[in-house]
Amino acid sequence: MNRIDRLTAILIQLQSRRLVKAQDIASRFGISLRTVYRDIKAIEESGVPVIGEAGQGYSIMEGYRLPPVMFTKEEAISFLTAEKLMEKFTDAGSRNAFQSAMYKVRAVLRSSEKDLLENMEGYIEVLSQRGSLSEQPDLKLQQTILNSVASKKAVSIRYFSNYKREKTTRIIEPLGLFFMGGQWHLIAYCRMRADYRDFRLDRIEGLQLTDDSFTKQHISLQEYIRKSESEHPIEEIIIRIPKKYLHYLGDQKFYMGLIRETDLGDEMELQFMCPSLMGFARWVIMFGDIATILHPEKLKQDVYTIAAGVQGKIEAASDTLEQPSTSI
Repeated sequence: MNRIDRLTAILIQLQSRRLVKAQDIASRFGISLRTVYRDIKAIEESGVPVIGEAGQGYSIMEGYRLPPVMFTKEEAISFLTAEKLMEKFTDAGSRNAFQSAMYKVRAVLRSSEKDLLENMEGYIEVLSQRGSLSEQPDLKLQQTILNSVASKKAVSIRYFSNYKREKTTRIIEPLGLFFMGGQWHLIAYCRMRADYRDFRLDRIEGLQLTDDSFTKQHISLQEYIRKSESEHPIEEIIIRIPKKYLHYLGDQKFYMGLIRETDLGDEMELQFMCPSLMGFARWVIMFGDIATILHPEKLKQDVYTIAAGVQGKIEAASDTLEQPSTSI
């Protein structure tokens, strides 16, 4: 990127947030802090009212705005891709808000960019899995949750616990949302359990923002995720499978944490990063006659334990069937 393009990009970045740290600019463009300082000075000398806060970062004086910027072809197509993803993987409230924003974005596009999006629209499609938010009733879950976070208001939810197979009504204090494994998750402090809990959005049957403010100082969403990862470390798993049987694994291999495939000729070596060895063992045992577990040893033991349990149940069922019936 030449300097003129970089200065323009930095100016847009300054307009995108209330405060931008010099280190964030340096990391984004792969430049030194000294270069950042020179670039900011050049922007100031061009007449842009940049405000520097010592030890904090840079901001632009309130009320100053650039005219609409021109988008590259790649940026315009990325908007279309994001629109397709929002349509399938968010709830109706977020989807409608994004569509409204997209109308505003399209309004400032050049005619050639508008034509590009219209022509490309039929070439991008996103398929949602069964039970996704786009197929649920319009509960406006995401927007209500994010409003709760912003206003620090507690939320009342009706939730179905898949583990206990029960429905409960709870008052929660949301920390935030994250998307993993094809599902949206809400992390919140549950007053009923007096602890933090992970709620899947597709199991929330009702949600309402209350007038009850919460003042408890919660950990951040990122801290919760880091703590969960440390308590449930990710395990590296390596298996091999004949190439001709690879299609049997389907898309499930991605949900199980596939990160690498290595072609070994007649076989494929698959590397996974998975948080649950036992969960992986119960999945891979379906391919026990064709898959070879290379690592770790604990996974082999878990598969053996499951297989022994299955064998025991089969033998017990056979013994029951073979017992002679008695009649009076």
